[in-house]
Amino acid sequence: MRLLIIGGGPGGYETALEAVECGFEVTLITEGPLGGTCLNEGCIPTKTLCHYAELIERNRRAGLDVKPDLTQAMTRKQAVVEQLRGGVEMLLKKVQVIYGKARFKDPRTVICNDTEYSADKIIIAAGSVSGSLPVPGAGSCLTSKEMLELTDLPKSLCVIGGGVIGLEFASIFRSFGCEVTVLEFCPNILPRFDSDLAKRLRQTLSKRGINIEVQAEVTGINDGRVTYIKKEKEFTVSADKVLMAVGRLPNVEGLNLEAAGVKYTRHGITVNGKFETSAPDILAIGDVTGGTMLAHAAIFQGCRALNAICGKSDNIRFDLIPAAVFTMPEVASVGLTEEQCKEQGLQVRCLKSFYRANGKAVSMDETDGYCKLIVGEDGKIEGAHIMGAHASDLIHEFVTAMNVGATLEDVKAVIHAHPTLSEVLQSAIHSS
Repeated sequence: MRLLIIGGGPGGYETALEAVECGFEVTLITEGPLGGTCLNEGCIPTKTLCHYAELIERNRRAGLDVKPDLTQAMTRKQAVVEQLRGGVEMLLKKVQVIYGKARFKDPRTVICNDTEYSADKIIIAAGSVSGSLPVPGAGSCLTSKEMLELTDLPKSLCVIGGGVIGLEFASIFRSFGCEVTVLEFCPNILPRFDSDLAKRLRQTLSKRGINIEVQAEVTGINDGRVTYIKKEKEFTVSADKVLMAVGRLPNVEGLNLEAAGVKYTRHGITVNGKFETSAPDILAIGDVTGGTMLAHAAIFQGCRALNAICGKSDNIRFDLIPAAVFTMPEVASVGLTEEQCKEQGLQVRCLKSFYRANGKAVSMDETDGYCKLIVGEDGKIEGAHIMGAHASDLIHEFVTAMNVGATLEDVKAVIHAHPTLSEVLQSAIHSS
């Protein structure tokens, strides 16, 4: 069977690799470099800069004289990207990779570089693009991609948007010595996260010297001057660079989905639980569907889509997709927030523990942090939320427990090594 995949990001290339193992003849069309936004201008390069920022902060706390070097960090970032991209290219040696923009001619045919490609099944994994605001001067703002291309360190940075992307850049550039202001329209940063978690992170980032303004409606940008309204009063903040980080939009433009009979809205391509579209032999995964815009979500959506094509079932829990924000400190989350539990009428209790009471955290001088567990009446964990060092790694203990349906009593019996940060989780579990 011939399979054509549109998009070379994690969802696209991982699905291609799995399809080859299943015996498919696979063609992958990618508009940009293999690895997509994640590898080339998103997850991987920002995490490299996060690593540099962490080193700067740790050395400062240790009393060492550190002079941040953005050029060196950017050079290392590019080397990491190229190394990993080369690895992806090697893995795809059994896949026909075509570079160019794909557009549908009909439900079975795609045109790229004036050449037609036909397949029995097509998976759209075209990703997403940076969003913006419909205000004067928005076009003068930098995108996250352009931020990753800076060679000179700005003295000041204004970040429009207090979501994941905006806060990660705010945290990074504050560590490098920038004066940073974040403007967020919602009542708190990280609107989709647990409000308690977001509030604590906001307090910690503010202590680091990041100025965060919430309920701030940006009305215009002019030569580095960002005007916004807060509580019916107008304010202006000036900065050397302005980053527009108000989310991402499904990349559907130019695909000519109408010719394929694929239904979509401004929120993305419409799919069912098997990621099948309105066209019988076309599926869609990842950011282009407008759902959870995370690389690991796209990868497992690709697994589900491939299973649907092969007539197989799986037990993937798409309601338990972990999310992490690589600020300093990190935050990570899985499952329901406390607010969502209340909205659903669930009777829950919240268990908490704090990094400041953990021996390893104290020894690392990483005492800003906590763990919050949300437990239902049946003893099962409904949600887990962590702020602190290595939160992005620690969250997976709860991801596993929740996937297998473990109760609080089940995980109480798990022994954690001492002294480790994992004992913060153990303390939360035993705080009941």
